[in-house]
Amino acid sequence: MASLQLQLSFGYQSSSCRHLPISTFSYPSIRCANDRQLLFNRIAPVYDNLNDLLSLGQHRIWKRMAVSWTGAKLGDCVLDLCCGSGDLAFLLSEKVGSNGKVSGLDFSKEQLLMASSRQHLLSKACYKNIEWIEGDATDLPFPDCCFDAITMGYGLRNVVDKRKAVQEMFRVLKPGSKASVLDFNKSTQPFVASFQVFICVVFTTNQHLMKSILLYVSCHKEWMIDNAVVPVATAYGLAKEYEYLKGSIREYLTGIELEELALEAGFSTAKHYEISGGLMGNLVATR
Repeated sequence: MASLQLQLSFGYQSSSCRHLPISTFSYPSIRCANDRQLLFNRIAPVYDNLNDLLSLGQHRIWKRMAVSWTGAKLGDCVLDLCCGSGDLAFLLSEKVGSNGKVSGLDFSKEQLLMASSRQHLLSKACYKNIEWIEGDATDLPFPDCCFDAITMGYGLRNVVDKRKAVQEMFRVLKPGSKASVLDFNKSTQPFVASFQVFICVVFTTNQHLMKSILLYVSCHKEWMIDNAVVPVATAYGLAKEYEYLKGSIREYLTGIELEELALEAGFSTAKHYEISGGLMGNLVATR
């Protein structure tokens, strides 16, 4: 397995950037950062496959949108927070090119090892500009005003102290730069909430039929998690881990609340966009 680079390019290490032991665990209530870290370590080997299956591949489109909203360009120094197995980091590296720099930070060592392995299998020269860092989104090991753009895909919802994470994004961004935060949309509209079934899994090889069912079937997202997501995750031995998804969506912030959180952190502007009919949401905040 590819080695994981943890030495920071800024020439120092932080207590929030460290090696953590890999361990097995019996599933607890996911309430604290350590529990969530263990959960994402455990699901790392099948994380990408499940994302493709549960979103019918649509997550790749949403992630490209999130990267485009940052305005990242050739030569930029950018950060992907809660980078997981690296999807957004790889997209960012294509934007900034081989003369740019991408830092992918996550608190799950196993996710970072998966990202590093993927990096070594990819041939584009720009992918060599990615550095994987094990660290804490609420205590970033970077100096002030050092990044031209930040992405965060499906990560803020899983951070215990969301306010602190947004404040840290503001701190490390350069003035005028943007943070783009992609996640589930917690809609205030009852119909949209009930229609939030992008995670619906239909066991058929007909992709067009699956997408049609995805668009026209209306049911509660929690019911879909119980009756579609969890059964699929069970096949991977991860049923209890994916039950966590339901609670994390319920407890997440609305678009308006996310905008307010960003403005309170100091961002000059903050706009939350609903995408895919309100199934997903993307916060774009400018420092």
